[in-house]
Amino acid sequence: MCIGIPMKVVESGGYTALCEVDGARRRVDMTLVGELPVGAWVIVHKDAARSHVSEEEARKVADALKAVERALAGDTDVDDLFPDLGRGAMPLPQSTL
Repeated sequence: MCIGIPMKVVESGGYTALCEVDGARRRVDMTLVGELPVGAWVIVHKDAARSHVSEEEARKVADALKAVERALAGDTDVDDLFPDLGRGAMPLPQSTL
């Protein structure tokens, strides 16, 4: 399994872009996704952008990765990273009633 990291484009330049995550910057190959404007979000694996994603999708991926980091450190409290889960019982679709 490969893990891609969400990164924000901070400088665009054709086939490469300078991207940032948590203050760290990397030069990223943009060949697979094409040139994107500053502010765009991409999923990066091995210094290559694999997909262009929305800011919301990037946040969800980043939160999931933070949850994995916490779990590996022995912290099981990850509810704050998944606000859409555990907010009471989810209603069943009408077709299942």
